[in-house]
Amino acid sequence: MTAPAASRTSPPTPTDPRTIGALLAGAAVLAWTGILVTLTGADPATASFWRCVLALVVLVPWALAEYRRHGPVTVAAAGWALLSGVLLGADFLLWTRAVLDAGSGIANVVLNVQVLALPLIAFLVAGERMARTQLLPAPVLLGGILLAGGVLGAGAGGPAPVRGAVLGTLAGIAYAGFLYLNRQVSRRNPRHLVTPVALATVGAAVTCGLVGVGGAGIAFDLPAASWAWLILLALAGQVVAWVLIGRGTAGMASGTAGALLLVHPVLSVLLGMLVLDERPTAWQLAGCALVVVTVAAVARPARPVGTARSVRSARPRATRTAIPASSG
Repeated sequence: MTAPAASRTSPPTPTDPRTIGALLAGAAVLAWTGILVTLTGADPATASFWRCVLALVVLVPWALAEYRRHGPVTVAAAGWALLSGVLLGADFLLWTRAVLDAGSGIANVVLNVQVLALPLIAFLVAGERMARTQLLPAPVLLGGILLAGGVLGAGAGGPAPVRGAVLGTLAGIAYAGFLYLNRQVSRRNPRHLVTPVALATVGAAVTCGLVGVGGAGIAFDLPAASWAWLILLALAGQVVAWVLIGRGTAGMASGTAGALLLVHPVLSVLLGMLVLDERPTAWQLAGCALVVVTVAAVARPARPVGTARSVRSARPRATRTAIPASSG
């Protein structure tokens, strides 16, 4: 099984309303997951495992229906989808523990190291070009999410903020790896929207289950309220969000997808205000505004450029996805 190469045909423009709409809708749904995880009252391994298993109740029949309509995905694509699930499971476990260690604000902030990790992985694996207009806004974007997460505010923290920050950063790297593999599988199998998500969820469930069994175990005797929140978490965060994000990231460049996904921490802060009665500081609100403005600038329509400026040759067997030389 060889690493998935970028599509040989240029994807739709990063500012295609369909891809942007799908990605932003997925990020909006995903913004609820931190709240839902907190409401379950379960430990990281239990919450992560059950959100995957419960999601498969919906995803498996859906994927079978897709199989009857379009046939199977290739063996290589199935393998890479399962591998992406291992990374997704690692992301779930690390991020949930980071929330408990450092608080949800810090955990959501450091998770978004993916804005740099995603295009970097695409560059290292497939040689996708990292345009200056994707690199230059990175400090502004990261500064905005740091402010939105309350780094300079007086928000409540967790018992082990340093460990939480480290685990959250590792979760962001695992998350970027999942996004990259999921995007490549979706590009090479454009008719299969659900199957890659279902296979990734299987990989994540196995990963979380093995970690749970090797640790304190997976809890089964949960209160009815916990099961209700887990079911909602599975349907929203593991079915709806990832199907939308898989479709959105399949049609845009790595850097643009990573930037647009930064609306997730901003929405998490706003939902915390509305649902959990959190009160962000002025610094946090300023960070939210900074992220929104910067993401809007990154997603502005790019000027047409020649192929020679959009695609660079590197590895002989890896054909790059064309990335606009200017996206702002």
